[in-house]
Amino acid sequence: MSESPAAVVAALLAAAAVATLLPPVRSSSTRRPPPPRRPPSPYAARRRAVADQAAVLEVCDLLAADLAAGRPPDAALSAAAERWPPLGRVVDALRLGADVPEAMRRVAAERRGAADLRWVAGAWQVSQHSGRGLAAALERTARGLRGRRRTRRLVDSELASARATARLVACLPLVVLLMGSGAGSDPWSFLLGTPVGWVCVAVGVGLNGAGLWWIERLADRAAAP
Repeated sequence: MSESPAAVVAALLAAAAVATLLPPVRSSSTRRPPPPRRPPSPYAARRRAVADQAAVLEVCDLLAADLAAGRPPDAALSAAAERWPPLGRVVDALRLGADVPEAMRRVAAERRGAADLRWVAGAWQVSQHSGRGLAAALERTARGLRGRRRTRRLVDSELASARATARLVACLPLVVLLMGSGAGSDPWSFLLGTPVGWVCVAVGVGLNGAGLWWIERLADRAAAP
């Protein structure tokens, strides 16, 4: 004998009510592992690199000014680490008596935009070995970093036009298809309605994406410090 629809609905509502009253089932482990972190997008990584480049120049200027004013190196580094937290590892190395230039080079190797920190490390190391003033060496390093930054901005402006041209060219196939549809032809029925058209769409999208990726890689290599 088949049940009436009202009885089935009533049974489903009763089951839902019982499920809401029951306590949630907990797993045997007390803590769940954190979800894997997604890698940053190329645009976010580029913005972070630009921010790190500006921070390294600011740190170099701040160190030079504090040391020229007679502030001890550990206090100057601590003040610089407040402006740029990744420099905290260098402060710890100085307080523990470790190699400060090597700690700076490790930070520069881990962060793409902090490559200019190697110049600061070189000035610090030369000053330690020669016994000359560290403030003057950092001032000269800051002037050199400003020149590198001006050159980098010029390169970035040229690369921006190349990236924009590549994106415009990537959109041209879609524009041609739209123009063909407006002219009375029907390319969409071939591309989306036949197996050969599907293959053409897949190959075209793949080549288009590969071309954009290649242009971005070339631009990133040209803009690399």
